[in-house]
Order: sequence, then structure tokens, then C-alpha cells
Amino acid sequence: MAKVDSAKSTTREFGTLELIHWNALLITGALFISLVAITTFVKAEGLSNPWISIFLLLLAFASLITAADFFVEGAKGIARKAGIAEVVIGLTIVSIGTSLPEILVSVSASWGSATVDPQLANFAVGNIYGSVLVQISLILGLVVLFKPLEIRPAWIRRDGLLMLGGVVAMTFLLWTGNTLERWEGALLAGSYVFYIYWLLKYREQIRIDEMEIIGEIKAKDRGWTQGAYLVMVVTGLSFAVYASTQLVEIAVDIAISMDVPHEVVGTTLSAFGTSIPELVVALIAARRSQGVAIGTLIGSNITDPLLSIGIAAMVRPIAITGGGGLIFNVIAPATIIGVGLALIFMFTQFKFNRPEGIAMCAFYALFILLLEALRVGWILPWW
Repeated sequence: MAKVDSAKSTTREFGTLELIHWNALLITGALFISLVAITTFVKAEGLSNPWISIFLLLLAFASLITAADFFVEGAKGIARKAGIAEVVIGLTIVSIGTSLPEILVSVSASWGSATVDPQLANFAVGNIYGSVLVQISLILGLVVLFKPLEIRPAWIRRDGLLMLGGVVAMTFLLWTGNTLERWEGALLAGSYVFYIYWLLKYREQIRIDEMEIIGEIKAKDRGWTQGAYLVMVVTGLSFAVYASTQLVEIAVDIAISMDVPHEVVGTTLSAFGTSIPELVVALIAARRSQGVAIGTLIGSNITDPLLSIGIAAMVRPIAITGGGGLIFNVIAPATIIGVGLALIFMFTQFKFNRPEGIAMCAFYALFILLLEALRVGWILPWW
């Protein structure tokens, strides 16, 4: 009897007040307060320095990522309390949660393009392309260097080709008129919703793959009360929205002070920062199960060109400024080639080995070198 009581006591739910003592909230709160205090001080004193901007950018990244993770934890808990199946949670909340930084940054930039700086539209588009490229090349390459992975053929047929199709569709819609209208954003977001519906319809066939990720998530669940989960959602989302807004403003300051195009900042600094959650999840997954890491990155790269940019366009139509030469002649083609190269490597014996990981990292390095060569004038624009 004592054993039963002991077991019950260890599985009790934690209340809202106990959140105060949770390290995750303390870290999230500390980063948020630091970001608010330092940005307020810098603006009040009129300080302007590239190094200060870079420090604030890193602080905004850290605050955004921890706040987004806090929000996802609360959303998952509420879903479980509502009796939603684990597989549904994994396919919806978890996949969207890792892309929440990209969604918030793109929406903030899209809204700011009409109220602050029209070039923020280029930043929003660059952030999506850059996130896809950095995840499928650099991050995937690093994961494979950490541990070679075996690929499930069904993942390539089901998700890999859709990832490529999503990037191509987004590029085509942007290319026709240099604008992504609200109805086009709705079309992209609707395609993502249909994809989720299709996955749920055939969830029994993919349950084994998904349960590897979901089992890992379930093990981390502390069992909070409904009120505590609600506080996580409200607090996490509020902090994440503020951090994403500050991130966009800081990125604009860097672009102005260093004379770097907005789309380059979005494609590099912002894209890498918002892709850190995928890097962490992929590294953990690579250590525990074959192929889950690649599935995580592919899933996020379906969300970004369909849902993230789709929501941003529905909030405010995205109009690329300056003709979009850099985006359509360098950034978009590099992203499509990077995705295609990764899929080719996956198709070869359904394995991703270290030499292929090195090749993907090298591809991303060449892309960065090309951007820098264009910026400093070593290579003249060909458009």
C-alpha cells in the first residue's frame, strides 16, 4: 500500500505557483528581462554600434527560442489534457512548434514592411529561404558528421518531395509579380493544412516512425495542471512575440550600419538563429534513433515555405523591393539546389554518410562565400 501511495505522489501534477521554481521559466524570464532592459537602455542613450547590435541579436535569438519552447510545452500539455492522441500532437503542435521562431519573425517582418521599412519584405523572404537552406545543408551535414543515418524510403516519397515542391511553389508565386498576395499565402498555408490532414488520415502507417519522436517528448512531460499549461502558453507566446519584434528591428539596424542587404541578413544571421531548435532536436534524435533527425529537418522545411510564409502573406502581402535580383538569382536557386542535392544523397542506398555530410556543409559554405563576394564586389551581379 505504501508503494502505491509513493507512486501516486511521484506522479502528482505541479501547480501554477510551482512554475516559479522551474528552471525553464527562470531562464526564459531572465533572458526576456535582460532583452527588455538592455534594448530600452540602448535606445534611451542613443547608442549605435555594430557589436552592440550583434550582442542584442544573439540575446533576442536566445529569448525567442526559449520562449517558443516554453509555449510549445504548454500547448502540448493542454492538448494532452483535452484527450488529443499523441500522434496528433507530434504531427501538429511539435512540428509547428520548432518552426514558431520562423513564423513569428516572418510575420513581424511582413507587418513591418508596411509600417517601418519596405525592405523588411525581403528580410521575411530571406529568412524562409535561409532557414530551409541552413537546415537541409549545414545542420543536416553537422548531424550526419555526428552520426551517419539510414533513411526510410517512405520519408523521401512522402515528405522529401513535398519539401522540394513547397520551396518551388513559394518561389514561383513570388516570382510572378515579385509579390505574394494574401490569396497566394492562403494557398500555401492551405496546402500545409491538407498535408497534415493527409498524414492524420494515414496515421496508422506512419505511427512507428512518429512514436520514436513522441516517446521522447512524453518522457520529458512533468505533468502540470491545466492552469500551469495555460500560463506557459500565454507567457511563452507573449515573450516570443516581443523577442521576434526586437530581432527584426535589430537585424534592420545591422543591415543599415554594415550596408548589408536585408535579404542577406534574413538568409544568414536570422535564418541560422531561428533554426537552432531544429539543430538541437536533430542532434538529440540522431543519438537515439536512425533517421528521426532527417525526418525532423524535412518536416520543418515543409512548414517554413508553406505555413510560415503563408501566414506572413495573409497578415500583410509581401512585396519584394529592388527587383528581387539577389533573391531570384542567388538565394532561391541555391535553396532549391541544396534541397535537391540532399534528396539525391538520401536516395543513394537510403543512407546519409559522413562524406555526404561534408559535401552539404561545403555547399552551405560556398553559398556564404558567394554572398560575401557579391557584397564586396569580387563578383559583379549577373542580373
